[in-house]
Amino acid sequence: MKLKSHKEIPIGGLAEAGSSKNFKTGDWRSLRPVWDSKRCTHCMFCVIYCPDNCIPAKNGKRLETDFDYCKGCLICESVCPVKCISHKEESKFQK
Repeated sequence: MKLKSHKEIPIGGLAEAGSSKNFKTGDWRSLRPVWDSKRCTHCMFCVIYCPDNCIPAKNGKRLETDFDYCKGCLICESVCPVKCISHKEESKFQK
C-alpha cells in the first residue's frame, strides 16, 4: 500500500455532515468492553454516557454494543453501577 503525500490528504473537517456511519471506527479499539447481560439491571447509564452512541437500546433494555463503532473508551464500564461491564484486550477476540 502506497502512503499518500501531504498534498493528497484531505483537509480535516470537510466530511459531509451526518456521514459518520460511513466510517467504521471500531478498529481503533485496543480494549473491548464485555457486557454481562445476566447481571445487567438496564439502568441505561452506559447507553446515555456512550460518546459514540454505539450501545443500542430497545423497549427500555440495553442491547449488545455495536463494535463497528465502539472505540473502547470504557466510559460504559466506569459508569455501570452494578459492574456488569468489564473489558479485555481486543487481541483476545478473533477477527
